[in-house]
Amino acid sequence: MVRKRILIVSPAAARDNNGNWQTASRWARFLRGRHAVDVAGGWSADEPAPDLLIALHARRSAQALAAFKTAHPERPALLALTGTDLYRDIDSAPEARASLETADALVVLQEAGLARLAPHLQAKARVIYQSAPALRPAPAAGRHVDICMIGHLRPEKDPLTFMRAAQLVTAPRLRLLHIGGALDPALLEAARATEAACPRYRWLGPMPHAQTRQRLKRCRAMVIASAMEGGANVIIEAVTSGVPVLASDIDGNLGMLGRDYAGYFPLGDAAALARLVDRCVAEPAFDALLRRQCAVRAALFAPHAEHAALADLVDNLLLPGFPLSPQPEHS
Repeated sequence: MVRKRILIVSPAAARDNNGNWQTASRWARFLRGRHAVDVAGGWSADEPAPDLLIALHARRSAQALAAFKTAHPERPALLALTGTDLYRDIDSAPEARASLETADALVVLQEAGLARLAPHLQAKARVIYQSAPALRPAPAAGRHVDICMIGHLRPEKDPLTFMRAAQLVTAPRLRLLHIGGALDPALLEAARATEAACPRYRWLGPMPHAQTRQRLKRCRAMVIASAMEGGANVIIEAVTSGVPVLASDIDGNLGMLGRDYAGYFPLGDAAALARLVDRCVAEPAFDALLRRQCAVRAALFAPHAEHAALADLVDNLLLPGFPLSPQPEHS
């Protein structure tokens, strides 16, 4: 195939150090072996036109996507849907709904996301699980048993449930560590107040991605308490590091870990989360069950699988007339 120009439009930049940026960066890396790939915050009609535009986020990339398809209707555009797209914006934001119609192909990051799309949109949608390189689990260092939550302090991540759970756990030597930037002043105040009142809880602030993964692999478990997720990178990074996940029972997490996974708690239920944390530490059989279940899912999150799925979709879109092959089935 002739080398093509691809532009990935990402509202998140490297300085944001969030899941959307990690997706944009990883996809650019995967595609650069075969194509000329740039990442930018937008696109306008006075700029050179790529052969393919890949937009992350239906609402926040809506202007770039609409401008591109208006100026170049014959060129393909791919839209990857985030958690706020699927579980909020497509219900409330007209520009997000317009993006779904405008894009020639859609990507959702876990199987449950397909159910949020109308049948005619499902027909042009693909499931592509994100990935992370496997890391060998590391033994916990020192006298503490660490449980971590990774995500910026923002309402969608529901950090308050993690803070409340820190005050309810009973297992000895536990620390609940939160890694992420302070994007919400009220939540920052809550984190500092919880730190002052609860010795088990520590807010570590933002960390570079590589350092975060090293910290993660030394934890007994990772918590994701989010109210909405499209397909969380942090789940993948935990699973591929051999670290069990304790997750809110939202669709975005069910689609990543499977509906029969044993590590769910009701959204916002700090007491239920605290009980799961205590069980991870006090019940070796429960800890082993979560690890086995996560190990089964790990194959879905292998870099070669994501790379192959993305390359196949891009190759189809770059064909004349960009026909799409049928959606592969996932087990």
